[in-house]
Amino acid sequence: MSPLVLLVLAWAGLVLAAIPALLTLANLRLFQPPPEPPAGSPPPRVSVLVPARNEERAIGRLMADVLASEGVELELVVLDDASEDRTAELVRELAARDGRVRLVPGGPLPTGWCGKQHACWQLARAAQHDTWVFLDVDVTPARDAIARSVAFLDASGAALASGFPRQETGSFLEWLLLPLIHFVLVGYLPLARARQVNDPSLAAGCGQLFVTRRADYERAGGHAAIRGSLHDGVKLPRAYRRAGLVTDVFDATEIASCRMYSRSLDVWRGLSKNATEGIGSAATILPFTILLAGGAILPPLLAAWGLATGFAGWPTGGAVVALVAAVLAYLPRVCDAIRFRQSLTSAAFHPLGVGVFLAIQWVALVRKTLGLKTAWRGRSLAPQ
Repeated sequence: MSPLVLLVLAWAGLVLAAIPALLTLANLRLFQPPPEPPAGSPPPRVSVLVPARNEERAIGRLMADVLASEGVELELVVLDDASEDRTAELVRELAARDGRVRLVPGGPLPTGWCGKQHACWQLARAAQHDTWVFLDVDVTPARDAIARSVAFLDASGAALASGFPRQETGSFLEWLLLPLIHFVLVGYLPLARARQVNDPSLAAGCGQLFVTRRADYERAGGHAAIRGSLHDGVKLPRAYRRAGLVTDVFDATEIASCRMYSRSLDVWRGLSKNATEGIGSAATILPFTILLAGGAILPPLLAAWGLATGFAGWPTGGAVVALVAAVLAYLPRVCDAIRFRQSLTSAAFHPLGVGVFLAIQWVALVRKTLGLKTAWRGRSLAPQ
């Protein structure tokens, strides 16, 4: 490879690695945990809304966690979305002992609706209070999680707030890929501008934990506005912003954790099912491939090659540029690992994680192009 090509690649890697590095350093100051509720304020009345389909292994733990919440007056409404296991029975048993718990049987899934969006829409109609927390079953909230999430909604002035829990990982692909949720968020979202400009393209969120109020939800159209989507984490905040409403995000590491998947195969399927509504869409996959591969994969490869060859044949200054680029490529992941309680060993395999993540996006796009369907929680999903 000619010295000129090496120099161009090194500088390209430096620029592309600097983007998430600088944004991460800026965003970590802005992406903060939710505040404590104001001292002396009356406890808010909150409806905690949980869609559940075949969740008998986790629903008991989730209900116990929610009912142990402090600083709020709550009702826990669980919608059984045509479960084929004991999910409804377990909720019904607890509801008979605790009046704060209600079971809502889900209706038939209408044509054109995604299962989760339909479940959440039905939950919204069943809620008795006007402040809502939508919570996934696989989230483990701390005792102050609900109260602090509502406090963030109040303090931020947002109509919809979303918390990003700490991601628990067990299998190989969980360990390798799930930390990228935070990497992409704080490394590529200009959070300061997203809070200044109510542009839907700058909307972000995590479908595991949403906080909103009835009037704002209805004004935005709620989950009915994204009925066919598989990616409520991005689509619901965009629906709010299109309605002229403010959305915001917060760091939920201190108040909640989440074990989304339990097997590597589920990680692949889970990330694939909504890939083409985000990074894996036809409009975004090429620029994101350049950004991610150029900033996270290219610099470490160039630096490793140069070190292995003693930088023989490299142009003057090329070695320094390549090494600085490699450091910048790892900087966001190391910062994320420390801040969000992630594995530093996983961060060391950052280039591999990004490569596998991009492969999932491309495979999902090819499957969509070919009209192939996938299945999730026992339902066949049409390509979005």
